[in-house]
Amino acid sequence: MSKIRVVIAGFGNVGRGVRLSLEKQPDMELCGIISRGVERVKKEVRDLPVLPISDAAAWSAQLRPDVVILCGGSKADLPKQGPEICRYANTVDSFDNHSEIPQYFEKLNSAATAAGHVSIMSTGWDPGIFSLERVLAGAFMPGSRAYGFYGLGPSGGLSMGHSDALRTIEGVLDARQYTHAIPEAIERVRRGENPDFSPGDMHTRECFVVLAPGADPAEVTRKIVGMPGYFAPYDTTIHFVTQSELNDHCKGFPHDGLVVASGRTSEGNATLAEYRCVWGSNPEATANVLVAHARAAARLAAEKKRGAFTILDIPATYFSPLSRAELLQHWM
Repeated sequence: MSKIRVVIAGFGNVGRGVRLSLEKQPDMELCGIISRGVERVKKEVRDLPVLPISDAAAWSAQLRPDVVILCGGSKADLPKQGPEICRYANTVDSFDNHSEIPQYFEKLNSAATAAGHVSIMSTGWDPGIFSLERVLAGAFMPGSRAYGFYGLGPSGGLSMGHSDALRTIEGVLDARQYTHAIPEAIERVRRGENPDFSPGDMHTRECFVVLAPGADPAEVTRKIVGMPGYFAPYDTTIHFVTQSELNDHCKGFPHDGLVVASGRTSEGNATLAEYRCVWGSNPEATANVLVAHARAAARLAAEKKRGAFTILDIPATYFSPLSRAELLQHWM
């Protein structure tokens, strides 16, 4: 059986993680990389074609991908790249701006349907795996509410999407953003209160920012705390640091999270469901989820499906390289 041909679009931390994951997949192969920074990537990748992402006619004809995995950021890259690249190939992305997912879905669905391709969007662990857990909790425990919490340890969890959003601000050379869950909020859910939280009741944000020479800290602060969908609803702490201080403090990409839901099956019979994940590398975690969805995209495309999909639309068997018989024997 021929392998699923995969192209990586964008070769940063997530793109590197995708390459590592593809090396472990028995039914998939990496056939090339497309990027805005071709020369930069070529210095790191010498055994694969690296082509300009802007020349879709060239890379689609030369690389002949079954699926393109989009590894750009949600703030500036994916809203443009998703609807554009799905004109040439099936795609998978990790668009993670929760408040804009419905609008992005409509735009992507229209473009993918017109092109006759499959585009799976907002994959990762949240949105993605946690989205599925919330839906399952609501279905299996009627009347319950499911909540997502992130950054459970004392150092919090490093958010790639929010860090990327910080770096789009004029005057910011580099930045990292850590999310911190508010412990009392978690306990209120576990107690079965089903509180009506606003986003700022559940998490705080902590930013480490390297300013460009001459940048105004007050102006950068104003732009950060006012950024809708990212920082505006939250208690946000900002530390202005040097590049060396950032490098020393922000080592690696750890993150973790929890979905917790509570309710009652009847009066006096409480229910509680929790799903926890801990990632030593946030980008590698996202990359592995993206790769599993690329397999699902290829299978949906083989069935002549078209349009935009999320994890909520896809049978779990489509993510696995195992056969149905193997899944029934070993995983049921």
